[in-house]
Amino acid sequence: MRKLSLFVLSFIVWFLLAWPFRPGGGLYWQNIAVGGAVALLVAFLFGEVFTERPHRIFRITSYFWLLCYIPIFFYYMVIANFDVLYRLLHPKMPINPGIVKVKTSLKSKSGITALCNSITLTPGTLTVDLDDEGYLYIHWINVRSQDVEEASKIIVGRFEKILKKIFE
Repeated sequence: MRKLSLFVLSFIVWFLLAWPFRPGGGLYWQNIAVGGAVALLVAFLFGEVFTERPHRIFRITSYFWLLCYIPIFFYYMVIANFDVLYRLLHPKMPINPGIVKVKTSLKSKSGITALCNSITLTPGTLTVDLDDEGYLYIHWINVRSQDVEEASKIIVGRFEKILKKIFE
């Protein structure tokens, strides 16, 4: 099932990127054949490491929540950019760097990966490590709290609710 899901997803992405339609109408069969071959190769090579629950890829609600997540992520990314810019340009450079331990309630590997990437792509924070118990170690440019629950609420809370709807 994993390989089939990856094949279908890869072929759809190829189809949308190549858009094999002629201006006057009809299809470019060469694009479809190459897309199918590449999607088959990708599915064969990476099908076993693709996802634990491939049936979830075809849930429409996940795509809805993904579309909702994108502006939320960009909002927090812009806010974090201005915060880092403020700290950089301030004469006293008010930073308090450190590594904090935060807890995530996400269980799926895909969800945890998306959370770690979201944290890392937000300026001022960087995911350093993940342990087996669901704790993340985050390098934070301005540590506001060493308490696990409070730091989790500040760093992880803004992303975790919606990522749970997407991946779990």
